Amino acid sequence: MDDLAALRLQIEWGADEALEEAPVVRVLVAPPPPPPNPLPRGEAEQASGAARTQTPSERAIQAAAAANTLDELRSAIAAFDGCTLRDTASHLVFAQGHPDANLLLIGDPPGPDEDRSGTPFAGTAGDYLDRMLASISLSRAQLLLTPLIPWRPPGDRPPNAAELTLCLPFLHRLIALAGPRRLLVMGPLAARSLLPQTASRRRQRGAWLDIAIPGLPRPVPALPTFSAAELMRSPKDRRAAWADLRLLRRTLDADATSA
Repeated sequence: MDDLAALRLQIEWGADEALEEAPVVRVLVAPPPPPPNPLPRGEAEQASGAARTQTPSERAIQAAAAANTLDELRSAIAAFDGCTLRDTASHLVFAQGHPDANLLLIGDPPGPDEDRSGTPFAGTAGDYLDRMLASISLSRAQLLLTPLIPWRPPGDRPPNAAELTLCLPFLHRLIALAGPRRLLVMGPLAARSLLPQTASRRRQRGAWLDIAIPGLPRPVPALPTFSAAELMRSPKDRRAAWADLRLLRRTLDADATSA
C-alpha cells in the first residue's frame, strides 16, 4: 500500500489529526522559559555550588553582616528562609523603640501576643513591663526593645539550640548597629544565650557583666534580671527584681553625669 492509499484509508476510518511517533501528554504545563541573560555556564555552576555548600548558619551570619542599617537588618531577617520558625510564625517581631537609645532591652522569644501584633513585649506581660519601667522613671520611648529571636516557636516551646544558633547572628548585628551603651537582659533563656559561659550562676544576677559582640570594638555591659512573665508567676522574685531595677537607675544616672 502506497502512502496516498494509506492516507485515504485513515480518512475513511475517521482519522482527523496526525499522530506523533511518541505520545504527547497535553495536560502538562509547559516549563517556564529560561531567565533572561543567564550567567555563563562556569559562573552559574560556581554560584550554585556555593549555595549548596553554605550551611543555614553560615547564610545567617552572612545575611546579618551585610545589613548596614536597622531597616536593612529587618529586611534581611524577613527574607531569611533558613529557619523553620519563620514558616510557623504569624509575624516577624523586630526591635521597636528609640533607635539611638543608650539602653537595649532584650527579652524572651515572642509569645502569642507578640506573634499576633508583631510588637515586642505585648499583652499583659508587656503591660507589667511598662509598670516596671515606670517605677524607675523610664518608658518604652526612651529605650530600644527586642526579643531574643524574631519568631515565635510553635506551641510556645523554648527554641532549640539549632534555632538559637541561626537567630543569634541577627541579634548580635542588631546590637552592633544600634550601638547601645548598656543591655538589660530579661529572663533566663536570654541570659544563657548572651552572657559569658564562664560567669557563675551567682554572678549572673545583680551585677553588670561584659558581653563581647561581633562587630563592636569593646564589650557591652549587660545586666541580667527577671522577665515580666516570671515576676507575674513568681511574686517571691519581685524583691530581687526591684534591686536590679534600682541598680539600673543608678547606673543610668551615673552614665548621664559622666557623659
